[in-house]
Amino acid sequence: MSHPSKHLLAIEGLEPPHIGDLLDLAESYALLNRSGKTQRDLLKGRTLINLFFEDSTRTRTSFELAGKRLGADVINMSVSTSSVNKGETLLDTASTLNAMHCDLLVIRHAQSGAPALLSQKVDAAVINAGDGTHEHPTQALLDALTIRRHKGRLEGLVVAICGDITHSRVARSNVHLLTTMGSRVRLIGPPTLIPADADRLGVEVFHDMKKGLAGADVVMMLRLQKERMAGGLVPSAREFFRFYGLDAEKLAHAKPDSIVMHPGPMNRGVEIDSAIADDPVRSVIGEQVEMGVACRMAVLDVLARRLPRNR
Repeated sequence: MSHPSKHLLAIEGLEPPHIGDLLDLAESYALLNRSGKTQRDLLKGRTLINLFFEDSTRTRTSFELAGKRLGADVINMSVSTSSVNKGETLLDTASTLNAMHCDLLVIRHAQSGAPALLSQKVDAAVINAGDGTHEHPTQALLDALTIRRHKGRLEGLVVAICGDITHSRVARSNVHLLTTMGSRVRLIGPPTLIPADADRLGVEVFHDMKKGLAGADVVMMLRLQKERMAGGLVPSAREFFRFYGLDAEKLAHAKPDSIVMHPGPMNRGVEIDSAIADDPVRSVIGEQVEMGVACRMAVLDVLARRLPRNR
């Protein structure tokens, strides 16, 4: 099992064999989880700390479950009530974590680059659970695993990523992973929500939903991230849904066997119609959550193998 670094800070820079190994291992954990044989001794005696400077019930719970299923001691540090809110810097936090002899550190932070900075200052293996608008690598892995389970491959697939691309670290990580693995990626959204450097990412850009979805194998909707937006980027939720929300009429332009994805949490009636989100045939949104635990187990497993023997 090859992994080029002690940490997982980004998808960008990973080669196809590294990604393929992680997905294969995650697949084995998905099967193990479904069989009910979940408790392992792989991380027995190891400490996993979830350090979330931004709320995310889904991702934090997923990492917590992944750690516990591998036998780790899991600590959730609530930043809103911790000393970080009292003016403690990231570097102070690093020295505190080192004193705790943390082995694996999962961090989510509003500032792009915060996990990378912390990785230089802590002894633990650092996993980026989302930093600003930069990356969210485990989300891209779980999305890729979900796609591969339904389509049997990633190479040659047409994947349409739709909505608020500019503010989406999920989109950035997915673009890096999918293009690396040979998918054809399309970005669809209003000009105000497509990043200026999109043409350098090896993708096609569409501002018309129906044209962008034509012949797509996978339709990945993104949350409209109003908390990261300056005013005026989107006219109104109703207008956004009319042009860029996924409904049956727009989905009809994709392939008949296309699957629909969303990283959550969803704004129903804004970026996706409830009937599509809950469609038992086309929607794989529930399976994405399940694959999240399996992918995070795989990441913890691979990084723990590089750690020194239990201290």
